[in-house]
Parts: sequence; C-alpha cells; structure tokens
Amino acid sequence: MIILADQGCKLWVYSHMELGLDHQIKIFGNLFKLTYVLNYGMAFGLQFGFKYGKLLITFVRLFASFYIALHIVQSLAQSSPALWIWGWVLLLGGAMGNTIDSIFYGVYLNNAPDIAPMKWFHGQVIDMLYVDFWSGLMPHWVPIWGGKEVCILPIFNIADLAIFLGLGLVFCSFSTLALSKKKD
Repeated sequence: MIILADQGCKLWVYSHMELGLDHQIKIFGNLFKLTYVLNYGMAFGLQFGFKYGKLLITFVRLFASFYIALHIVQSLAQSSPALWIWGWVLLLGGAMGNTIDSIFYGVYLNNAPDIAPMKWFHGQVIDMLYVDFWSGLMPHWVPIWGGKEVCILPIFNIADLAIFLGLGLVFCSFSTLALSKKKD
C-alpha cells in the first residue's frame, strides 16, 4: 500500500503540476503545500561527486530493499513484536518507492538530468510534500548558507515519510526490547 500510495502521488504530481517552487497547491495555507520538485541525489539532495554517483545510490537503495525484505521474513519467523515488524515494513515500502524512481523514471518519465551518463538507474526522485515552517534569505554572516535561499524543512514524498516513521517504530521497539531484556 505504501508503494502504491507513493507512486500514485508522484505520478499525479508529474501529470498535473508544473515543476518548480513557483507552482504550489496550498493545502493548509502557507504551512502545508504540494510542490513538484526533483531530487537527483539522496536525502536532502546530497550527492556523490563523481559520474556514477547516482548509480551507486540506486544500487544502495536496491540492496537496502532486499536486505530489509529478508529482515522482515526473519523477524516474522522469530515472532518479533508487531511494532518492530511494522517499522521494517514501512522502511521497505519507502525504500522501494524511491528505488522505483531511481531505476525507471529516467527512462519512462524522461527525468534523468543532462549530466547523467545513461537514463536507466539515473532517474530523479519526485518530491512534493512541503511543510513550510520557514524559508527565506539567510544573512550573509551565516557560515555556508549566508546569502542563500534556505527552507527549514525539505520537500519530501510519501516514501520518505514512510522511512521516517519506520525508523521511529524500529527505534521505539528496539529500545523497548532492550529495556525488557535489561530487566530480565
């Protein structure tokens, strides 16, 4: 369901919205908006600085998806707590959602950037959920970001949200398991 919701939302944004920060649909005033942007890198737009860096990111996403799926199967076999398993399921759905973008969108949506050495495995991830707590021009005296336009919360997608929530569940259930073992 996570993958279907993620891909459905991304494809709706792709087919119904214009790319860029200037074209937003306000959901809750200026606080929550839909904004169609592309992310060639990983979280927060971070990229590796070499020609096949995106290929590496895509393969890491693919490997992580397989590892997480295997971990879920093992957790089910061991009758692990439900929160633990649901956390990993959310992580898997999120990882697979962004992996689909990376593998296929460069070809099928033609969104691989001009710098990409090939379209396969170089698709850009579509982000659209924008919670605008604050954005503006940073003062020039601020190191690194001085004089640049900055938004406090990045624009993300349903897959990213699933990963965030999944990590939260995994960490909560891990700390609960650790506390229960400590009492024994």
